[in-house]
Amino acid sequence: MTDPAPAKPPVNSLRGLLPFLRPHRGLLAAWLGALALSSSATLMLPVAVKHMIDQGFAAGSSVDRWFGLLFAVAVLLALATAARFYFVSLLGERVVADLRRALYGHLLSLDQAFFERTRSGELLSRLSADAELLRSVVGSSMSVALRSGITVLGSAVMLAVTSPRLALFVLLGIPLVVLPMALSGRRVRGVAKDSQDRVADANARAGETLGAMHTVQSYAREAFERDRFGAAVQVALGTARRRIRLQALLTAVVIVLVFGSITAVLWVGAQDVISGAMSAGTLGQFVLYALIGAGSVGALAEVWAEVQRAAGGMARINDLLHERSVLAVPAQPATLPRPVRGHLRMQGVRFHYPTRPDAPALEDFSLEVRPGETVALVGPSGAGKSTVFQLLLRFHDPEAGDITLDGVDLRTLAPATLRAQVALVPQDPVIFGATARENIRYGRLEASDSDIEAAARSAEAHEFLAALPQGYDSELGERGARLSGGQQQRLAIARALLKDAPVLLLDEATSALDAQSERAVQQALERLMRGRTTLVIAHRLATVLKADRIVVMDKGRIVAQGTHAELLAQGGLYAELARLQFNHAPTA
Repeated sequence: MTDPAPAKPPVNSLRGLLPFLRPHRGLLAAWLGALALSSSATLMLPVAVKHMIDQGFAAGSSVDRWFGLLFAVAVLLALATAARFYFVSLLGERVVADLRRALYGHLLSLDQAFFERTRSGELLSRLSADAELLRSVVGSSMSVALRSGITVLGSAVMLAVTSPRLALFVLLGIPLVVLPMALSGRRVRGVAKDSQDRVADANARAGETLGAMHTVQSYAREAFERDRFGAAVQVALGTARRRIRLQALLTAVVIVLVFGSITAVLWVGAQDVISGAMSAGTLGQFVLYALIGAGSVGALAEVWAEVQRAAGGMARINDLLHERSVLAVPAQPATLPRPVRGHLRMQGVRFHYPTRPDAPALEDFSLEVRPGETVALVGPSGAGKSTVFQLLLRFHDPEAGDITLDGVDLRTLAPATLRAQVALVPQDPVIFGATARENIRYGRLEASDSDIEAAARSAEAHEFLAALPQGYDSELGERGARLSGGQQQRLAIARALLKDAPVLLLDEATSALDAQSERAVQQALERLMRGRTTLVIAHRLATVLKADRIVVMDKGRIVAQGTHAELLAQGGLYAELARLQFNHAPTA
C-alpha cells in the first residue's frame, strides 16, 4: 500500500473541501455578495441610530425621516440576510452531496485488503456523521464565522472613526479575548476528534449487530448486545461531555472578557458625554458598534469550536480519500482475445493475506484449467480453495508466480475487464434489499425482462418468483429475508446465468439444503456450468463425481489430482475426505 499522506494540522484539513467548492463558484459568489451586503447593512445601523439621536430630537428637525432611514436599513439587512442564508445553505447541501458521492465512489475503488481491515460501520459513520458535520460547517458555521469576522473588522474600523481614544482602550483589551481562544484551540480539536471517533465506534458496533440479528436472536443475546451498545454510547457521551464542557467554558470566558472590557470602555465614554467632549449620539453609535463587535467575537468563539470539530471529521475523511488500492491498474491495460475461451493457468503462485502475513494461503501453486473443463477443488478448511477464487477475480495479486486468462497476465488487465468474464456464485449468496427483478438484473444491467425471466427459468427460480405477491417486482427484504436458503441460491444462479460469462467460479452451497431444494439447485447448476470453464469448491459427492478433474489441496498446495476413482485408489487425504466430507467409504 502506498504511504499515507502526511498528517496535517486539523484546521488545515478543511482545505480538502476546496475541490468540492470550486464547481459551485456562482453560488459561492452569490453568497459572498449577500454576505457583504448584510454585513454592510449591519454596520450602517449604528450610524442611522446616531443621526436619529443627535438630529432627530433636535429642535425643528423631523424625526420621521431618520426613523424611515433606520427602517430602510433594517429592511436591507433582512433581505440580505435571507439571501445569504439561502445561498450558503444550498452551497452546503451541494458541497456535502458531492463529497459523499466522491467518498463513496472512492471506497468502491479500493481493494479487498482495505475492507478486511476496516469495519463497515466506521465507513458509514464517515459517510453520515462526519459528512453531516461538514454540511453544518459549510452551510452555517462558515457563513457565521466569515460574517462575524467581517463584522468584527468593520466594527473595529468604525469604532476608531467614531472615537479614536475609546477605540484604543478596546484595542488594548483584544489580547485578553484572543488568548484563551488560541490556547484552547489545540485541546478543543483533540477532544472533538476523539468524540467523533467514539461515535464511529458506537455506529460500527450497531452496524455489526444489526447485520447479524439472526445470530443475535438465535443465541438470545439481545440484552448482551444492548449493554454492549449502551457501553459504547456511554463512552461516546462521556467524550462529548468533555468537548461540550470545554466549549462552554471557552464561550463563557470570552463573553465575560468581551463585555467586561466594553463596560469599562463605556464608563470612560459616559464621562466624556457628561463633560461635553462627546455627543450622546456619538456614544450611542460607539456603544452599538461595541455591542456588534462583541457579539461577533462571541459568535466566533462558539463557531470556532464547531469548526474545530468539523476539521476533525474532515481529517478522518481525508484519511479515507488518501487510501489507495494495492492493485496496480496499468496505464494502458491489455485486452483479452475475442471470444474469450476461458483458458486459466496459475503457475508457481505464492500468496499471503495481508491480515495473516505469517501463514501462506498458497505456496508454489500451479494449476491449468482448459476451456470448458470443470475442475473441483477439495480439501480441508484453510487449504486455500477460496484463495484461488480471490486471486482469479484479482481481489489480490500473488506475491510470486503468474496467473493468466487465455494467455494474458491478469495483472495487465483492468480489474473490471477481467471480472466481466467471470461469474461468481458464492456459498452465501448476496441478495440485495430490492426486487427480485433488480437482483437478477445485477448480472447484466442492460438485460430485458424476457432475458431475466429466461435466466430465472434456467435457474429453477421462475416458479417461486412468479408466486410472490408482486411476482418479479416483489421486494425481497434485507439480504433476501423473504426467501429460503435454496431460493436465495437459485436467485444467485439466475444472476450468474444472466451474466453469461465464459468462466464460472462456484462455491457450491447445497450442503445445508433439504433434498428438494438441493435437487433444484443441482439442476440449475448443471445448466449454468454447461459450456463454461468451471472451478468448483466441492462440498458434496455429486459435484465431485460430475467434475472432469478433482484437485486435492492442503496447506496451500496441490497434493493430488485425478478422477474420483483414481484418487480413491491412491488413498491418502482424498480418501479420508471422501469418507468424512462426502459420506462415501473409500473403495478400490
